[in-house]
Amino acid sequence: MAILALGATLSGAAALAQETTVDTARGPVAVPQSPAPLAVFDIAAVDTLDALGVTIDGMPQPNYLGYLDDVAGAAAPVGTLFEPDMEALARMAPELVIIGGRSSTQLEALSKLAPTIDMTIWGDGHVDQVHARLAAYGEIFERQAEASALADALDDKIATATAAAEGKGDALILLTNGGKLSAYGADSRFGWVHGALNLPEAKPGLSTDTHGQAVSFEFLAEVDPDWILVIDRGAAIGQAGEAAAATLDNKLVAGTKAAQNGHIVYLDAGPIYIAGGGVQSMMGTLDELIAAFSDSDS
Repeated sequence: MAILALGATLSGAAALAQETTVDTARGPVAVPQSPAPLAVFDIAAVDTLDALGVTIDGMPQPNYLGYLDDVAGAAAPVGTLFEPDMEALARMAPELVIIGGRSSTQLEALSKLAPTIDMTIWGDGHVDQVHARLAAYGEIFERQAEASALADALDDKIATATAAAEGKGDALILLTNGGKLSAYGADSRFGWVHGALNLPEAKPGLSTDTHGQAVSFEFLAEVDPDWILVIDRGAAIGQAGEAAAATLDNKLVAGTKAAQNGHIVYLDAGPIYIAGGGVQSMMGTLDELIAAFSDSDS
């Protein structure tokens, strides 16, 4: 009852605050402007808000990403990505809660405590969605100029990466999980790499499932991609086990064009896997791809 009563109080307070309407993953929503305290349950949102200089008062633990350790250290723990700590949130009394991705199922429960918006980035138009989230955060937190500058910087980096990848062949995005392999295509959670860079798929038509399409080493040999872009899930979540390089150390992989030409790229897994859609995450991945493609003669 105390939590419900607090939710009613917060809703009343929010109604008195100045509001602005922004686009979310579930359509336009009116939210308090410059809300504080702020709780964020989406690491991609934490990534982008940190880049904008927004103070985050509560976020889930662990966050998995070293570059966000300072943000996490300054914020109060309010649960995990999958399970909010309602008592901690009640004590905090946030004026706004931001969810997305793994936490998006908590919208109804969290909305009883405070105004809550779903800022998931998923599906077609990944880059457009990132721009929309940047613009929305700029409006909510009155950082429009900073948001515009970040959007321009992201576009410039995409253009540089696209130029670096031009004419360099096709690619296969591969997730390793211990000794298991999953491939991801242009319509997948990581598919923005293909779309934004005009990077051809080595194997069109892959499953769009969240967990990718389970594949074998024989599949890799048959597809024979020019490039293999590797995301190590175990490394992303700090899990002990077989590393991606060890998983791919076999004769079938070694026989691919990618391996023979030194075109197996082990991406920094945490940012793209945990904070996919965050502006810092995206620019870091783009820097890795720019370096890989620029160092290649073919």
